[in-house]
Amino acid sequence: MLAKSKETQNENRHLNRFYYTVDHAVEKPFNWKQMWRLLTYIKPYTKTYLPGAVIAMFISTAVRLIVPILIGKVAFDIVIANEDTTMLTYLVVGIAILYLLSYVGNAFRIKWVNILGQNVIYDLRQHLFSHIQRLSHRFFDTRSGGSIIVRIMNDTNSLQELFTNGIINLLMDVVMLTGIIVILLVLSPKLALAIMVILPIMFYISTKLRRNIRRSWQDVRIQQSRLNSHLNESLQGIRITQSFSQEKANEEYFDGVNTDNFKSWRTATKKSAMFGPFVEMSNAIGTIILISFGAYLILLGEGNGGIAIGTFVSFGFYIGMFWEPISRLGQMYNQLLMAMSASERIFEFLDEQPNVVDKTDGVDLTDMNGRIEFDHVQFSYDEERIALHEISLDIKAGESIALVGHTGSGKSTIANLISRFYDPTKGSVKIDGRNLRDVRLSSLRRQISVVLQDTFIFSGTIMENIRFGRPDATDEEVIEASKVVGADDFIQRLANGYETEVEERGNILSAGERQLLSFARALLADPKILILDEATASIDTETEVKIQAALQRLLKGRTAIIIAHRLSTIRESDNIFVLENGKILENGSHDELMQRHGEYFDLVKSQFEMLDAM
Repeated sequence: MLAKSKETQNENRHLNRFYYTVDHAVEKPFNWKQMWRLLTYIKPYTKTYLPGAVIAMFISTAVRLIVPILIGKVAFDIVIANEDTTMLTYLVVGIAILYLLSYVGNAFRIKWVNILGQNVIYDLRQHLFSHIQRLSHRFFDTRSGGSIIVRIMNDTNSLQELFTNGIINLLMDVVMLTGIIVILLVLSPKLALAIMVILPIMFYISTKLRRNIRRSWQDVRIQQSRLNSHLNESLQGIRITQSFSQEKANEEYFDGVNTDNFKSWRTATKKSAMFGPFVEMSNAIGTIILISFGAYLILLGEGNGGIAIGTFVSFGFYIGMFWEPISRLGQMYNQLLMAMSASERIFEFLDEQPNVVDKTDGVDLTDMNGRIEFDHVQFSYDEERIALHEISLDIKAGESIALVGHTGSGKSTIANLISRFYDPTKGSVKIDGRNLRDVRLSSLRRQISVVLQDTFIFSGTIMENIRFGRPDATDEEVIEASKVVGADDFIQRLANGYETEVEERGNILSAGERQLLSFARALLADPKILILDEATASIDTETEVKIQAALQRLLKGRTAIIIAHRLSTIRESDNIFVLENGKILENGSHDELMQRHGEYFDLVKSQFEMLDAM
């Protein structure tokens, strides 16, 4: 009993962990508006691949519908009845040519629909990624990286089968089924209606089955999303996992998620497997009706309302073909519902609008001087907590200011507002007298460089990483920027120098080396405003001495906002602002603040006491 209770608790904890990042299965009606929106991605190819695929499909379908007539009516009722060997030769050659034509049509259909499908998936994924790239920081504040990856990769992949085969196959099956029903009714209405009496029963039962199957595949999608989210989280946090020796616990947790995924697939495939035998049973019943009632009609003879032997043979072929498109249409319906579910999640992101947007009449901020003004700025990340309270600042062009205070005091928020990653809730932020809401984002951010504590290094060469902020920079300019900040020494010691390939997040480099690269990147971009957000926190004392010298060159002629807990790095700042709970407590130079014996004095004193204790 205790074991069961613990297992239940683990399961609940496992589900709660993903509650906010993964959708739940819900019953929704088929959304035709959304399906039409999805199909608009085919529009660029309606004059190229799509017409060719449709024509090829009609050719192969027409051949399949014609051949049973030739075998039944012509071969049996004409050739065999009249013992016409010449006609038999023509018939065999004609059928061979038709099958060759069908083969060519199928080959081109498969080729063109696959090209069409891959192009549509490429366009959709590119559109989704490009849109997400332009969303505001607030969007990423509320979503995990794993859940975003699931949308871009898994949900987009879920649509691949729909676009590569589903749409054309749907059209082909509808044409095939319609053609078979029409031909059967023309050949013998009585026999056709007798065979199709099973259809209403079949559709009723299959509808019930499909609804159950749909729920099962929805659960599969949810479990896959959970698995991907956990996998991404585990890989990103592998160092923390190993640091705390939690590998075993993480394996057990993954086993739980993986087991849920396995069980959902097993349940869904079991239920889906029931549909095939059901169609086969319907086919068997149809065949029994054909043999019994068809034989009776043959015995009656054509003159007495019966049928010829050739008609019976044609019926046999068509009945064999009849249930095939019905079975595929049932599978296609499930595929459409899965596509609906995936497209809902994709369009949810595509419908997301940035919180920070350019005005239609926004202006380019050219020849920036770098004066920054905060005019009674208030900001909150959510309704419950205000991050900044009526902040007013006036930072002169070329001035170096420092923001200090405890964690959560609002330092990074001020930096985020300067880069306009967020807009103030109240008040305004201005640069050179212009409200940032009136300035184009691209022109603003081109002239601002941000150096963070957690420096992000992209996969690629050292040269490419430094050049990231200014892609048109020459190799000489990259090397010069590296020399200025003291990064050239360690780069030259690497195996391939500036052409050394760094792995994801720059794992082959130390924290200090990554930080030096970020300084070189910032300098190369030649910004008017430089924001250093705990930029020297990961650098050792020896490296810090080099950085301090490099900063003199880096900050020269630029407006600088330095955020630091290590107060020794901000002594030379023109103005130091001390923040607490989103308010400015005091400001002034280092010497002025030390003389006041206020909050800044206490912060410096506490740091020196900590150093002495060490």
